[in-house]
Amino acid sequence: MLFNGFSVERKSPNDWEDPWRGHPYNSSNNINGVNAGQGARGGGTSFHTLADPTIVGYQEDYVRKVVDTVNDLDNVLFEICNECNKNSTEWQYHMINFIKAYEATKPKQHPVGMTVTYPGGVNDVVFASPADWVSINQEGGYDNNPPPADGTKVIVADTDHIFGTGGDRKWVWKSFLRGLNPVFMDPYDNSWTFPPRPPSEEPRWESLRRNMGYVLTYANRMDLSVMTPRGDLASPGFCLAGFEGSRGTFLIYLPHGGTTTVDLGGVPTEMSVEWLDPKTGVVTSAGTVMGGSRQSFSAPFGDDAVLYIRSRTGGDAMGDDVRRIQGAGYR
Repeated sequence: MLFNGFSVERKSPNDWEDPWRGHPYNSSNNINGVNAGQGARGGGTSFHTLADPTIVGYQEDYVRKVVDTVNDLDNVLFEICNECNKNSTEWQYHMINFIKAYEATKPKQHPVGMTVTYPGGVNDVVFASPADWVSINQEGGYDNNPPPADGTKVIVADTDHIFGTGGDRKWVWKSFLRGLNPVFMDPYDNSWTFPPRPPSEEPRWESLRRNMGYVLTYANRMDLSVMTPRGDLASPGFCLAGFEGSRGTFLIYLPHGGTTTVDLGGVPTEMSVEWLDPKTGVVTSAGTVMGGSRQSFSAPFGDDAVLYIRSRTGGDAMGDDVRRIQGAGYR
C-alpha cells in the first residue's frame, strides 16, 4: 500500500484529529518548501491529486524506489491508496500507469490494484481503471448477493470496504462462489474499531474465520484456473464450475440448505458427491452419481450447506480431503 487516504484528512466530522497536521508534505513539517495544499475540511486531500506537478514528481520518485526495492520478490501486490478521497481518481489512474510503465523495464512485473474511494466511492470507477485488481464497496450487492466476476479484473472483497465491520460465513461462500477473493478485517480484540464496537467474539466471527479456512481448503483441491462462476448451472445461483474434456468439478452453496438442481449435462462421467456443513465443518460423503443430465441433491442437514461434485479418478482420495477440511480454520 503506497498511500493512505486516512493520512491526509478527517474522514468524517466526528473524527477526533486531523492527520494532515503530522504529514511530511505539510509545509509545517519539512524544510524543503514542500506544501501539498489544503483540502476542503482542513486536510491535505490535494496531496492525492495531479494538481501540483512538483508534488507528483516527488511521489513518483518514492514509488520508483519502492518498485526498485521489491522487484525481485514474487509475493508483491501494489495498492495505490487505501480509501483515498474520490477526487483522487485521475491521480490513482496516473500512478497505476506509472508503475506499469516503470516495471515494464524490470525483470518482474507485479499486479497493481485500486481500492474504491471513500467516502462516496463508486465501484464503476475502479472497474474502469487500468488496475489489474480492484477492491470494491457494497454498491451493487457485494454485501449480500455479489455480482459474478467476469474475469476482466481480479476482485478483492474486503469486509472493511463493504461493511466497515461485518460479514458472516454466508457472505464468505457467496463471494467465493461468485469468483471473488474474500478478505476478513477481523475485529478480534476491538481495540481499534470505531464506535459502536460489536462484541469481538460474537459467534459469527469465529464461524466466519473457520469458513475462510474451509473455502481455502476447497480452493486448494480444485484447479481454479478452469473454474468460473456458473450460477446458471445450479440453484440458487452460487456455483463455481470447471471443465477439462469430459471431466467436471462443481462447488455449490445453498444459503438456506434444502435441495439444489445441478446441470451435469456436460460431464458424462461418474462423479463423487460430498456435503460440507459450514456450521460444524463436518463433511459427509453422498456416494456417486452419473453425470450427463440435470439432477437434484438434498442437503443432509439443516441451515446452509456446501455441495462438492467432481469427476472420479483412480486416485480419488476423498478421505484425506475430508480430514484436511475438518482440521481447517482461518488463523
